[in-house]
Amino acid sequence: MLNNLLESVKSVLDTGGPVVLLLIAISILTVTIILYKIWQFQASGVGSHSRLKEAVAALDARDKATALMKLEQSKSYLVPAIRIAMSGDDARISDRADAEAEDCFARLERGFSTLDLIAQIAPLLGLFGTVLGMIEAFQKLQTAGSSVDPSLLAGGIWVALLTTATGLAVAMPTSLALSWLEARMLRERVFANSALRTVFAPKTALEVSKAPSNYDLVSVHGA
Repeated sequence: MLNNLLESVKSVLDTGGPVVLLLIAISILTVTIILYKIWQFQASGVGSHSRLKEAVAALDARDKATALMKLEQSKSYLVPAIRIAMSGDDARISDRADAEAEDCFARLERGFSTLDLIAQIAPLLGLFGTVLGMIEAFQKLQTAGSSVDPSLLAGGIWVALLTTATGLAVAMPTSLALSWLEARMLRERVFANSALRTVFAPKTALEVSKAPSNYDLVSVHGA
């Protein structure tokens, strides 16, 4: 088994050089990060806020008992932030709830910068490998002197271009996966902001504040 692995590595080095081997290692790291993020999103309940939405709706209707029951049933990572928001409506509580939500987002977005770096650097590594391969191919032509074999140059070029193709093959799926993950987190931020603002300013409270007071009614009738 070990001998087969060593032979495979040697074959890759002979064909594409150390740059291709490095890109393969980077691709393995990329797949690992993406699979971990998918598992983390699933475990944290990203996108699964049905119970939390029901709790927020209950809070919007000033039904705290139902809201607490729905929060107990929810597996959303935003439950701690909503609990903090329920404890009061002053500025300090609001800041604390926002900070709790941001801390959750930071944990879920950990690894995004690595994927972004891979998406940017993989094509450059591929291009670097191509340049090295072309240099090597032209060195062989120079060594051959007047007895130049066209197949020698063609073989050197396709081996050199292999690194560029490998770099693009790593970068494009990485960029697509990162865009998908970032889009999901953007939707999470919008939902969290809406939920927290609803808890701090429920609809029933706004309706009460907009209702005409007795003084207003007396003023209207008096006029």
